[in-house]
Amino acid sequence: MMNEYEKVKERMKFDHEEIKKKFMEGLDMVAKRLKKVKTKIAVMSGKGGVGKSTVAALLAIHYGRNGYRTGIMDCDFWGSSIPRIFGVTKKRPVLTGEEIEPVHTDRWGIAIMSIQFFLPSESAPVVWRGPLVSGVIRDMLAKTDWGELDYLIFDLPPGTGDVPITILQEIRPNGVVLVATPQELTTVIVEKSLIMAQELETAVVGLIENMSYYECPQCGHREYIFGRGRGSEIASKYRIPFYAEIPIDPILTKLVDSGKIEAFDTDYFEGFPL
Repeated sequence: MMNEYEKVKERMKFDHEEIKKKFMEGLDMVAKRLKKVKTKIAVMSGKGGVGKSTVAALLAIHYGRNGYRTGIMDCDFWGSSIPRIFGVTKKRPVLTGEEIEPVHTDRWGIAIMSIQFFLPSESAPVVWRGPLVSGVIRDMLAKTDWGELDYLIFDLPPGTGDVPITILQEIRPNGVVLVATPQELTTVIVEKSLIMAQELETAVVGLIENMSYYECPQCGHREYIFGRGRGSEIASKYRIPFYAEIPIDPILTKLVDSGKIEAFDTDYFEGFPL
């Protein structure tokens, strides 16, 4: 029976045999490199500004805290934020021949690879078209020595463009975690990502609603500033689990801004199935 990787290769069609050969060689290299990764999870959203990278970081911390070997591939080249969230912007991957050793975080030892490490400054933009970014991601995945990992999390750029297609079609993650906020516009756009994942035959593990509410630290009252229930409605409509409502939390915001997210104690992923 043809495995998922062979199915991807079967679907690829090229007129030029040399291009096809090089592409397939690249796919083979990526597959061999990720052979030691037990579980691959993509974190997606249809829209920017929903805190997707923060949710990806919290998921990685959940695994690290529980003793799992964990890595994050920062695929959001146009809005790379994973290195800053973990406070590793001054670290650099070690290059040895054709191999790249990822950066590791201080507390939980989470392996991180990001284009940000190779840019001249933190504010330098990546002015590349989608196909070029997809090619660089393939190259980075083929060369990064992740070692043996229990979990590798792919922090994807927002939308349903080249990079999400590349990861879902070629890497074939074990599942997708969708991130939404309560605003109606956001949930409608996130629905597009959900349908995309289903069309590409990728399991949707569940939906996380970020910035769901604000809880008063004095009285504990919850105020649903942007409305309530839209995330759970989408989850119910498509019969996927609705896992967590992450509140607007000044403590979390401060830790993210200062690069100390590993010090955040609350685990919103307790009971997560993967």
